[in-house]
Amino acid sequence: MDIIGTIMAAGRSAVELSLFTLLPVMVVMLSIMRLAEAAGLLDGLTRLLAPTLRPFGLAGLSIIALLQVSFVSFAAPVATLATMDRQGVSDRHLATTFAMVLAMGQANVVFPMAALGLDVGRFLAISLLGGLIAATMTYHVFGRHLSSEGPGEDAVARHAIVEDARGILAIINRAGGEAFRIATGSIPIMALSLSIIAAVRAAGGLDGLNWLLSPPLDWLGIDPRLITPTLSKYLGGGVAALGAMADQKAAGEIDAQFVNRAAGWLVHPLDLPGIAILTTAGTRVAKLWVIASVGASAGIFARATIGMIGGA
Repeated sequence: MDIIGTIMAAGRSAVELSLFTLLPVMVVMLSIMRLAEAAGLLDGLTRLLAPTLRPFGLAGLSIIALLQVSFVSFAAPVATLATMDRQGVSDRHLATTFAMVLAMGQANVVFPMAALGLDVGRFLAISLLGGLIAATMTYHVFGRHLSSEGPGEDAVARHAIVEDARGILAIINRAGGEAFRIATGSIPIMALSLSIIAAVRAAGGLDGLNWLLSPPLDWLGIDPRLITPTLSKYLGGGVAALGAMADQKAAGEIDAQFVNRAAGWLVHPLDLPGIAILTTAGTRVAKLWVIASVGASAGIFARATIGMIGGA
């Protein structure tokens, strides 16, 4: 096996995916989000939706996190979770918001996946449902023993970027710089995960896994083509899964129907890189990741089930 050649090919794929697929989408979506912040639209939306989402255990700041993960990236809610931690939002509300974020599709994978045939509108609707299920299960079941004391429902976001930005052009430039950091920051983990997957494939590991797992997966009604992107996803995150699926699509192994059916299972931040990055938001966030992950699993299961049925 040509190890150096495998690493170089994986690195090239990671760079192309990050700079030519992920970056343009992130620049546009981040610019829209930052302009909406500057215009006060997000604060108005938070005040409008907070009473509706209160029964799910979501606080005012939770809505900002919901919009960030859906329209910016999986890492964007770190700032909001850090603010909630710093402002003393209750553990129960904090765990609920964390679970919601983990259960929803991240924009840095969702919008580029449209190029593979993903129905983005349908996906976002199912993603929202999964996030609300995760929040409900965390607040009312898995996290009911956590403290509810704090400013949970009334906390509001503070937009430092809005205060510093001068004019529309400055906002767009800031958003572009943030998008570039997100896109380039995904290159190392994506290159590593794609290298591992390529090495396993070259060594016959994927063929062995397919041979071993295909019969039980077929019996369960699960498509064996999920093995490669699933391995990529949980090792390297959603962007790595996107890279694996892009390779499968280029090779003619999958089609748009497969992409739409698999998205609920593959596109969310509940993986090793996602947990590692999101728990940097604060000490309380890091302590609550297990409860949040259990709650998020309920939402992801619901999303995957709906996707498999509706995408058939």
